Amino acid sequence: MQLENLFVKAVDRPIEGVIKADDDVSLYIELDEYVITNEVAKRLDLFLDAYLNYQGANGVWVSGFFGSGKSHLLKMLALLLENKLIEDIAPLDVFLEKQPLNEGGIFANDLKRAVAIPSESILFNIDQKADVISKTEIDALIAVFVKVFDEHCGYYGKQAYIAQFERELDADGHFEAFKEAFEKIGGMDWEKGRARAKRMADAIDSAYSEVSGQTVVGILDKYRQDYRLSIEDFADQIKAYIDSREPDFRLNFFVDEVGQYIADNVKLMTNLQTVAESLATKCNGKAWIIVTAQEDMSSVVGETSKQQSNDFTKIQARFKNRMKLTSQDVAEVIQLRLLEKREEHIEQLSDLYHQQENNFKTLFDFADGSATYRNYRDNEHFIQCYPFVPYQFTLFQSAIQNLSAHNAFEGKHSSVGERSMLGVFQQVAIAIKGHKLGELATFDLMFEGIRTALKTATQQSILKAEQNLDNQFAVRLLKALFLIKYVKEFKPTVRNLCVLMHDSFERDIPSLTLQVEEALNLLEKQTYIQRNGDYFEYLTDEEQDVEQEIKNTEVDNVAVATELEKLIYDGVLKTRKIRWDQNGQDYPFTKRLDDNLSGREYELAINVITSFHDHRDSFDKHKSDTVFNDELRIVLPESERLVRDLILYKQTEKYVALETRTTQQDSIKRILAEKGSQNSERLDQLKTLTSKLVGTAKYFVAGQELELSGEDGQGKMIRAFGELIKHTYPNLKMLRSAQYSEAQISEILTQAEQGLFGEEAQLPEPQQEMLSFIQSNSRGGIRTTVKTLLQKFESKPYGWSFAAVLCTLAHLCGRAKVEVRESTNLLDDAELARALRNTASHGNLILDPQVEFNQSQIRKVKEFYNDYFEKVAHATEVKALAKELQEAFTDQAIELDKRLAQASHYPFLRALSPIVVALQDLKSKPYTWFMSELTMQEDQWFDYKEQTVDPILKFMKGASKDSYDEARSLLENQKPNLEYVEGDEPQRLAAALVDPAIYKGAAIQQLKADVTSLQQKIECQVEAERANALKAIESLKAKLEGFEEYKNLDGNKQAHLSQAFEEVVSKVNGQSLIAMIRDEARRFEDQRYSLLVQQLMAWNQPEEEEKDKPSVQDEDKSGQLAQKTKNLDEKSEGKPEPEERKKPATIPAKNVRVDFHKPWLANEADVEEYLSKYREALLEEIHQGKKVQL
Repeated sequence: MQLENLFVKAVDRPIEGVIKADDDVSLYIELDEYVITNEVAKRLDLFLDAYLNYQGANGVWVSGFFGSGKSHLLKMLALLLENKLIEDIAPLDVFLEKQPLNEGGIFANDLKRAVAIPSESILFNIDQKADVISKTEIDALIAVFVKVFDEHCGYYGKQAYIAQFERELDADGHFEAFKEAFEKIGGMDWEKGRARAKRMADAIDSAYSEVSGQTVVGILDKYRQDYRLSIEDFADQIKAYIDSREPDFRLNFFVDEVGQYIADNVKLMTNLQTVAESLATKCNGKAWIIVTAQEDMSSVVGETSKQQSNDFTKIQARFKNRMKLTSQDVAEVIQLRLLEKREEHIEQLSDLYHQQENNFKTLFDFADGSATYRNYRDNEHFIQCYPFVPYQFTLFQSAIQNLSAHNAFEGKHSSVGERSMLGVFQQVAIAIKGHKLGELATFDLMFEGIRTALKTATQQSILKAEQNLDNQFAVRLLKALFLIKYVKEFKPTVRNLCVLMHDSFERDIPSLTLQVEEALNLLEKQTYIQRNGDYFEYLTDEEQDVEQEIKNTEVDNVAVATELEKLIYDGVLKTRKIRWDQNGQDYPFTKRLDDNLSGREYELAINVITSFHDHRDSFDKHKSDTVFNDELRIVLPESERLVRDLILYKQTEKYVALETRTTQQDSIKRILAEKGSQNSERLDQLKTLTSKLVGTAKYFVAGQELELSGEDGQGKMIRAFGELIKHTYPNLKMLRSAQYSEAQISEILTQAEQGLFGEEAQLPEPQQEMLSFIQSNSRGGIRTTVKTLLQKFESKPYGWSFAAVLCTLAHLCGRAKVEVRESTNLLDDAELARALRNTASHGNLILDPQVEFNQSQIRKVKEFYNDYFEKVAHATEVKALAKELQEAFTDQAIELDKRLAQASHYPFLRALSPIVVALQDLKSKPYTWFMSELTMQEDQWFDYKEQTVDPILKFMKGASKDSYDEARSLLENQKPNLEYVEGDEPQRLAAALVDPAIYKGAAIQQLKADVTSLQQKIECQVEAERANALKAIESLKAKLEGFEEYKNLDGNKQAHLSQAFEEVVSKVNGQSLIAMIRDEARRFEDQRYSLLVQQLMAWNQPEEEEKDKPSVQDEDKSGQLAQKTKNLDEKSEGKPEPEERKKPATIPAKNVRVDFHKPWLANEADVEEYLSKYREALLEEIHQGKKVQL
């Protein structure tokens, strides 16, 4: 049975592939054949809900890819909402018969309610209507809306100012009369005349004057000059139009291909938003804008600035009702409109499904990392899709989208344009309508559906192939490769191409695979396609030229070999040194490729034999070669693809690098960039292939082929290299799999210093081997350095690592079997560790067998240590014992040096100075000196210890130091009092403190006795001085209190005077220095007491005597006391004094100057004369108004 008999409707019937918004032909057919898919039904339901329940958003955005049916949906919406009869049938009635509307329900009721709202639809393709308006004009988009609205109203849309002229005539009721007058005057109807407005200007003026009664000249020129395009005016016109209709009337704009028109023009997008917003504001949901675009809104908007983003947020809010058509919608439409099956053939198709259902995954699932595409789900899905395969709907959509993105199509917008998905699939169905049941539509047939829309240059290769190739299958395969050229998620491997070309369920896969491979080889040979690893790619005409030039590019064999070496050694092995797991040691190796050396040469080698080698297949030769060479030979399997792809990789790399610098053509630059990207992928595939070849190679060591399991190339190389190590280095087993590192050198030497090496009767094998080598050289007079030691033990037959050699040497040094010198300096401990790690010094480090010490010498040194330091030596090995001794002396030097630093306070500590110097000298002594020379000087060291060090340390750590400190403190703190104390204790103490032998004998006991005696004398003298001072103060107080004037004072004033005596008594009791006690008493008697007497007299003066006398202020605290007393007096009297009282003038008796000419009194006459003079002086002071204080 032929396939065409399966379908309900003839597949070759006329089906309009592209629905045009402004095409009124075949409207009924378009209505009748429109398919409401499940997705469209859901989106229509949402739209109707918004349309019936307006909530501020009056915009609808319908989006979908090329040929997805968005224009058809837009047209159906326009016809439905207006619901004008088409061939005497209402569009609503046609739709109500379709699934799922024929089932009734909410969806059908909502559609009826929406259609019941009176409305008119203005449907137009914005790009066609805007053909005379530049997009660069700021009002380009609103101009299109004004144009179509004017035309809808019957006005002249091409010139808005003429339409405005008509609108105003119509509003005044003169429009029909004007048209009649114009036809009579101009000789033609107005519809023709307005298109020639400039030439018909006089007729227009005359007709206007006739109907208006006004004489005018150039009426249209005035309209043109005055007309201003405004979105707000447009919205007002729409509102006026709606208001002139019946209640609830709506005017809806259906705008096709807005996305193409706007593209990424921000101004146009903003214009659209403003139009929608103005209509929403003015008309309140009675004017809707429904638009279509090839992408969803976010794709049209693209990347934006912050301000633009804010604008587009408003646009999205205005167009929040969105309807997106997907490939599933299109597949459903195609299945229902084109592929609907006759009922009588359903059973045959079901039988075919059950026969093949287990094969669908094998036949139609893509592999090799390709994207997953839909397969037949079940029997029903199979019947709906057959003879097409489900993947074809989605893959073809991706194909045309990507071809369009790469500018493959003709036309203004580089889109499919003249073809829709439905049209393409119909053309394929027509092409195979004569095929038998069981045969399938192959993907290459889709090409014919878009051939006419493709640019000639894009399909030039196919045109040439059709003319030049006899293999028609190869041409068909080329077309399939063309379609999926830019679909990145599809991987064009042989397996996947077989899926595309599978034309019948009876076709066996092996024969199809063979046919595809033959076709691919032919196409590649003829440079119609290129192979990139497992992938095959269609080449455009320009790409073919580039590919041919690449193949003609000459590359150096050395460059190819170098790249292959990188692939093997850097890509598979990935290391410059191989670590052997048995000892953790890293081994460098010589790199060879096909017997050719690369880089430095080492003792061990790896030689990889590839398909480039002349004797790759001579396995006996490879075996015999490895008997005499210390190398691992790896023979890779033969691989033509490795050779071909590696050469092509280097050719492409060279060509792209050269041409990129010189070419100027953008198209060539793009091709070169793609070639570079493909070459990167080719390199990745070469790495995978190389790893696989290494994993399946043959491995030879020491004349034997190795049996290695697994196919991990890197792992096998490392394991095979381990076998080479074991064969080349038999003495490596001496190390017994021990692992070494340079960091262990210091640890080993430290353990030796700490005496952690036990006494072993025999050295470990590696150490004995090394010691024997050093001793042998020494006996033969050959100098051994660390460098020669490394050269010996790093090479055959040892193969020890750098760290293993140095650590073994460190063990010998630590066990005092070998000593290391640099020039004449013997190195030890940290200095030795640093030198061993410094490779630059290895040639200068001389190794000698160690000097041996007998047990008697060792025992004597230990006894010295035990007696001198009064503790037991722990070390048993010579160097460790010497080190322990040296460290003990160092610790003693540090302790004594700290004591010596206190000599400014303890002068006797200077006796330690020569001992510290002697201890410092021991730091630079070699360990042999301690073992042989030290005990010869033991008398000197024990003298230091017994006569100086131990007594001083005992003195400084015991009570004697406290006594010494007490004496020094006493002399420093009591220095002012010492001159008032009798006795020679201060002199004896001062001498004792500087005595260099104070720490010896009983000197410190005498010092303690002198300290006690002096302290007692000072305390007695201080108490005596304090008692005299207090007695004098108490005498003055008694004297003051005996005055009659004192007795006349009230209690408060007496208390204030007594307070001064209490204060001075407190000060005297608080003083511990004799001079200060005397000074306090004298100052009180000379100054303070005199002021107290004056205050006493002032308080006893009559009021009238005080009024005119100025107050006397004292510089001492007595003035403050007087003021306080005065204030208290004022309070006691209960009234303020009008003026300060003037204190009486007084003078102490001892301050009265006596005019006496002799320095002393010698006899009675002198006394009489002095008393006479003294009396005169006293009377003189009294006559001056003063009172003499006794």
